[in-house]
Amino acid sequence: MARTVQHRTYTIREGLLEEWAEKWRAQIVPLRLTFGFEIHGAWLDHERSRFVWVVSYDGPEGFAERNQQYWASPERAAMALDPSDYLVDRDVREVTAVY
Repeated sequence: MARTVQHRTYTIREGLLEEWAEKWRAQIVPLRLTFGFEIHGAWLDHERSRFVWVVSYDGPEGFAERNQQYWASPERAAMALDPSDYLVDRDVREVTAVY
């Protein structure tokens, strides 16, 4: 299966951008990596209260299935981190590298 890359833009509730970024870095990143995802970077857009990151997966079961396994995992449930407490909106797009 070919590598799937997603460009994700999250609009974060006013005043919670830094808190979200820290929790994402401390909790989500390590578990995503454990599940075989690769994180290509993350950025804060303070002006618009947006969090932008790029994640990919290149494994036998494909991105969607592996993502479902990630969300269903006991480790993810144990985080007690509900994105809806932080995210007002999300825009997730599959992208193709040209360079």
